[in-house]
Amino acid sequence: MESKLNINEELIREARRSAGKTADEIQDFIDGHTTASVERAICRLLGIDGVNEAEVPLPNVVVEELQDKNALAAGAAYYIGNTMLETGLGPQEIARKVNGKELELTKTGKHTRKEIKEIILETAKRTVEYIQSNRRQREAYLQEYGDKEGAYIYVIVATGNIYEDIVQAKAAAKQGADIIAVIRTTGQSLLDYVPYGATTEGFGGTYATQENFRLMRAALDEVGREEKRYIRLCNYCSGLCMPEIAAMGSLERLDVMLNDALYGILFRDINMQRTLIDQYFSRVINGYAGVIINTGEDNYLTTADAVEEAHTVLASQFLNEQLALKAGLPEEQMGLGHAFEMSPDVENGFLFELAQAQMAREIFPKAPLKYMPPTKFMTGNIFRGQVQDALFNMVTTMTHQKIHLLGMMTEAIHTPFMSDRAMAIENAGYIARTMKDFGGEVEFKKDGIIQKRAGEVLKKAAVLLKEIEGQGLFATLEKGTFAGIKRPKDGGKGLDGVVVKDTSYFNPFVDLMKGEGNV
Repeated sequence: MESKLNINEELIREARRSAGKTADEIQDFIDGHTTASVERAICRLLGIDGVNEAEVPLPNVVVEELQDKNALAAGAAYYIGNTMLETGLGPQEIARKVNGKELELTKTGKHTRKEIKEIILETAKRTVEYIQSNRRQREAYLQEYGDKEGAYIYVIVATGNIYEDIVQAKAAAKQGADIIAVIRTTGQSLLDYVPYGATTEGFGGTYATQENFRLMRAALDEVGREEKRYIRLCNYCSGLCMPEIAAMGSLERLDVMLNDALYGILFRDINMQRTLIDQYFSRVINGYAGVIINTGEDNYLTTADAVEEAHTVLASQFLNEQLALKAGLPEEQMGLGHAFEMSPDVENGFLFELAQAQMAREIFPKAPLKYMPPTKFMTGNIFRGQVQDALFNMVTTMTHQKIHLLGMMTEAIHTPFMSDRAMAIENAGYIARTMKDFGGEVEFKKDGIIQKRAGEVLKKAAVLLKEIEGQGLFATLEKGTFAGIKRPKDGGKGLDGVVVKDTSYFNPFVDLMKGEGNV
């Protein structure tokens, strides 16, 4: 891509090198640890599903049994495989017997690590092939209908009731939406388990469950056949169950997942060690399943000033990129996030927003960038809001953003009505049509406001990343560098679920999904 910003290529390389070295250090930590949620995801991928009489998910029952015996360091796959060899039972039946106190995973006979791996791999390979079949199904739909060349129009549904969500999602798809995001119920990211079954009573959103995923996927496939378009489904792979939700999404053919390395730490006070370990396995799964991840840098600007702290957004994009690469997730699946969040009172704010968006496009040319609409300075004045969204839509089109989260003129008033979405889609469509090739027709003034702004932000981001390289990511998060939020390394939620691996440990899915040979 030819640069319109005349940005310093060496600075980009320096920033990427610093981010890469920081990611290397974090990966060393990740490789030596596992978490309760990683092990529950392994259980789910091995076929353990359902809940017990108290509605506790069976993956939680199995992992809690190992935690209670201080045995999680060897991993769920080790003990499940050992018990399969000893009893001849499959993972689901083993989980049921553990729940009924008929089996103790740590008290069955001991088999060799080699034997355990062999039997676990038989089951793991079946799951991996099923996930591949989902990916092939998506590709078949895209081959049949074609894929959209411009930005994907992304809208949300958030009724709390999956069946009402389906009605709204199908209407939005017929109005022109390309991605439907089912907003999660308030607080689900803080639950250390995944609810089960279809749900109808969420708050500000709908519970992320595997059955809800299945129902919405089927509904979008139905409307997609009617519209002769493939409608993508998005949910939220964050919080204390990050890898489990990734696993469920891969099994139900989700297409997009919110999956940031730092979001849970900063905005949900989830322990940083837990989150960084969990994000790795979740991204391994998403990478293999062909899921586009969305990162959450846009959230920084809800608490920090978008003019002064723009460089932290870029720095985080570099870090998210490098951590995702560690998990084997290709650039083409990295929906790195940013947002149109400057105050409308800022003189030349539109030029600054244009600089930021163009800079992200040039620095991450293969990424399907996720661009967020104005929210922080939406006031409830629907007429001004429609203008703010129009300016945002112009930047989206001019800079070739890919995942276009639509702004709603009723932002700050209520959860969008179907009519609100229809007007937002009409606004975005009008601008996308009438300005389709505008970005390719304009050049930016040499050393003008836009070029200078991009250069300043990049320079600050490179300096910040060098500092992070020197002090490490954990120390950076403790200092409050991102979004002005400080988090302690040994604080937050979920630290008790972090475990140092022992020599018996193995995760069959990491190597199978990353294609790195035998586990």
